[in-house]
Amino acid sequence: MNHILITIDVEDCFQVENFKQYIPFSSWDSYELRVEKNTHKILDILDSQQSNPSNPTNTKATFFILGWIAERLPHLVREIYARGHEVASHGYSHDLCNKQSVQDLKKDLKYSKKLLEDIIGSKVIGYRAPSFAINDDILKIIEDSGYYYDSSFNSFGLHSRYGKVNLNKNRRKGIAFQISDTFCELPISNIKLWNRIFPFGGGAYFRLIPYFLFRMGVKSILNSEKTYLLYLHPWEIDPEQPRVNSASIFFKFRHHVNLNKTAYKLALFLETFKECSFITCRHYLAKKGCS
Repeated sequence: MNHILITIDVEDCFQVENFKQYIPFSSWDSYELRVEKNTHKILDILDSQQSNPSNPTNTKATFFILGWIAERLPHLVREIYARGHEVASHGYSHDLCNKQSVQDLKKDLKYSKKLLEDIIGSKVIGYRAPSFAINDDILKIIEDSGYYYDSSFNSFGLHSRYGKVNLNKNRRKGIAFQISDTFCELPISNIKLWNRIFPFGGGAYFRLIPYFLFRMGVKSILNSEKTYLLYLHPWEIDPEQPRVNSASIFFKFRHHVNLNKTAYKLALFLETFKECSFITCRHYLAKKGCS
């Protein structure tokens, strides 16, 4: 059976990297928290597919939760966990890993991990870096901070924030790469055409690409890899979120395009691929024998 890994980066609309120059961290507490109701919508969409008699498997996802959000909404973290989904870390303050000192990055990684573990009373083993900003040295720091896997490598090379890592020397287990005896990398799914990498892992690309093309691309990935990893954010199903008028036209377009269609497309995606097994990153890595 083919596997689909749905991953949700739990952050609010005012915390995204594209708006950082307009909305500093120090002002976050002054903004309305919309992430809870949007995360509930995603949970309900996942549950609706799980209750579908034609769906042969339970629909579970991995939620990479920002520590700042977890501190303010611990009940949301517990609800995600109680519904059978995986809780993983998205760091604490959404600072890019490659812009932090080693000391600050270690502090962020360890604090966010312990915060989530204290809330759910269980071990957190996964991490995703904000904006996929990693490199080989950062992966080592993530491993040394107590995580068993990272899911931050995005092979699309034309995005300036996405990091670059060398995975060629590592053994593949499904779509995962065994970096050490106790640490794996679980990359974002993209598609290769004409010897070029095209972004197909989700986010704005899920909103921008017409669904029939997106469906074709995912089917192609499943045919070759047997596994597809999708990422989304709760704010991507919230067309009524406040606008950041001071932001550039480009950033506003990238952030707001097709927000009114995302929830429907996610439900349609689940229905289209209902014969696949929707499992957490943790479960997938265990099935593939990754430590």
